[in-house]
Amino acid sequence: MNGKFLLDTNIVIAIFANDAAVINSLTDANEVFVPSIALGELYYGAHKSSRMEANIARINEFAVSSSVLTCNAATSQQYGKIKNGLRVKGRPIPENDIWIAAISKQHGLTLISRDEHFKEIDGLLITAW
Repeated sequence: MNGKFLLDTNIVIAIFANDAAVINSLTDANEVFVPSIALGELYYGAHKSSRMEANIARINEFAVSSSVLTCNAATSQQYGKIKNGLRVKGRPIPENDIWIAAISKQHGLTLISRDEHFKEIDGLLITAW
């Protein structure tokens, strides 16, 4: 399974937990990216945890060693299309996940996630590890 992938927050958490399925899949990937939104979700989780400093240090280390993709005007255009498509279907999903999907579509990446609601987004390449 070669390709270019964008990791959702739940996949990064699986990496932190040494999930064998995720770790094995990563070894076969050509290019792997992390959306800045996922990092924000991780930092939020760290700030509300009982091990805040240790968790923040772990996220910092991960962020430095990762290829992080941020939002720009092109991402915003994708976001608008996706959000409207979901509105028309009557199938809203969490806002952060719309932004993650927008980054994935913008860069032509396969989104790796365990969240089923991403299947509601037309044209999104998605795989679960």
